[in-house]
Amino acid sequence: MMNEFELIQRLTASLPAHPEVLVGPGDDCAVLEAGLADRVLLFKTDAVVEGIHFTPDTAPERIGHKALGRCLSDIAAMAGTPTAALVTAALPRRFEVGRVDGIYAGLKALAQRHHVAIVGGETTTNPAGLLLSIALLGWAPRNKTILRSGAKPGDAIFVSGDLGGSLAGKHLDFEPRLDEARWLARHFPIHSMIDLSDGLAGDLRHILKASGVGAELLASAVPISRAARRAARESSTAKPPLVAALTDGEDFELLFTLPSRHAVPLLDRWKAQFPHTRLTCIGKITSTEGLTLRDKHGARPLTAHGYVHFT
Repeated sequence: MMNEFELIQRLTASLPAHPEVLVGPGDDCAVLEAGLADRVLLFKTDAVVEGIHFTPDTAPERIGHKALGRCLSDIAAMAGTPTAALVTAALPRRFEVGRVDGIYAGLKALAQRHHVAIVGGETTTNPAGLLLSIALLGWAPRNKTILRSGAKPGDAIFVSGDLGGSLAGKHLDFEPRLDEARWLARHFPIHSMIDLSDGLAGDLRHILKASGVGAELLASAVPISRAARRAARESSTAKPPLVAALTDGEDFELLFTLPSRHAVPLLDRWKAQFPHTRLTCIGKITSTEGLTLRDKHGARPLTAHGYVHFT
């Protein structure tokens, strides 16, 4: 059976093209020509499905927040600004109006914080359970769109926040790093960026593949969340904290690379600009393809992967 990324590659191999599509499948957003001198359009869609992305007893406001937040996080990964969203709601045949109201309350609260208009959508039924799909439009400065494909050997690799243990609640309550991403793009030469939805080990590989490079991570530098450490203490079946940080997914943090000479100035200025959000240098980009992890025993190939549908 094909995994998620093999299926995506198969489905996108021969899709119709258009001269106004600047970046198609394979990045966090599609990039479209807008006919404007100073900007290009960003276009993104994502879905959350009951039983996969949330449970039946999840508070509806948190469902709405997550549905829109996932798309906003992808706009952030390209240092963009979101503008308008369409919402498709596929509801069980017997739905509770109060639950739907709560979902839209969560959507609207997050949209208002980031100045996003909800301009329409679609409603339909889905006997298997609730599904929400968001289509989001945004923009980025022309010639300054940050893609996955720009990483260069010698770049430092950075990640925002703490990783792992998102099932403890962060996957429903995260705040997309839109302000942080735009600040980075304005002040530093960011070569590549992605948001962490499938886990550090998986999403870093997307950058490496798109850029034709490799990477070495420093195990001791990976910022592990308190939730991941607590889960390991409380359950013998939980992942070791480092493995959780590498593979859990749905952290929705920024992972990016930039020339190593900017690493120290970046850390100093970030601390002043975002004092409540950690930023960590976790490794470097290499010219040799592949992903390795260095710990006290030396460097070895990293075999762990992030979350993958259809395994």
